[in-house]
Amino acid sequence: MSRLDINRSGEMEVFTRVVELGGLSMAARAFQMTPSAVSKLVARLEARLGVRLINRSTRKLQLTPEGTVFYEHAVRILDEIAAAEREAAVGATPSGLLRVNTSVPFGLHHLLPLLPGFARLYPDIKVDVTLTDLVVDLLEQRADVAIRVGLMRASRLLARKLGESRMVIVASPAYLAEYGMPTMPDDLARHNLLDFSFAKWKDGWPFKLRGGEIVTVMPSGNALVSDGEAMHQIALAGMGLARLARFHVESDIAAGRLVPVLDDLNPGDIEPIHAVFVGHGGQLPARVRAFLDYMAENVRL
Repeated sequence: MSRLDINRSGEMEVFTRVVELGGLSMAARAFQMTPSAVSKLVARLEARLGVRLINRSTRKLQLTPEGTVFYEHAVRILDEIAAAEREAAVGATPSGLLRVNTSVPFGLHHLLPLLPGFARLYPDIKVDVTLTDLVVDLLEQRADVAIRVGLMRASRLLARKLGESRMVIVASPAYLAEYGMPTMPDDLARHNLLDFSFAKWKDGWPFKLRGGEIVTVMPSGNALVSDGEAMHQIALAGMGLARLARFHVESDIAAGRLVPVLDDLNPGDIEPIHAVFVGHGGQLPARVRAFLDYMAENVRL
């Protein structure tokens, strides 16, 4: 059978509907096909791929690991096909659902305040925003764009730099009044260094000694948190020292709610901020391109 004889998108659509509706018969009714025809289509798809996608040993269909992977990619591809058809039909006017995943601090301080202006420019785009400091898999989460703070891993994803953030170690005046102001990195051994519960590229806190040597202190304290805003709040409450993006705590420093610690030994501790996205042959849906352009033009760090 030649490639032109295979309706791949049609197979994907039937397969995803079988999974989502939970059975061959229900999918058959949705497509006005017979259950036998749907069963043969799935069997033909499995034979062509050389793997079993669905276990049929019980009344309830169950995806195999290979079936789960194929389903996730199929959903993504069908979404892209639908988006391409919509955009072509209206002259590539940005429209449709845009899924954005961002870190909590960046979302609160930069993305969410910019959304009203974006909505005025692109009223046909519906934005679905998820705030989390966990690094997500774009395909698994079906996200169009993820905003990531820190060094980028080597991957097949594309990235557009939005800016960079200087990092700063801070503590509340009440905490420093009780435990003292550190003057050297060695002093941190006597302090409560707050940390995150998720894996990070840069686990340690870097310092540049007056002789030029760079040393790194590993945070060790009595609290782990899942995101930057939670870290911000417990630092304000006086629980310990926290290392956060300067944009996150600038207003607190100006108001005296937080105090920079060992800032004169900061070695130029800067983390880049990127918008990460999936590119298919250099082509992007108009809604994604519009969002990336808008963020690049309006983010101020």
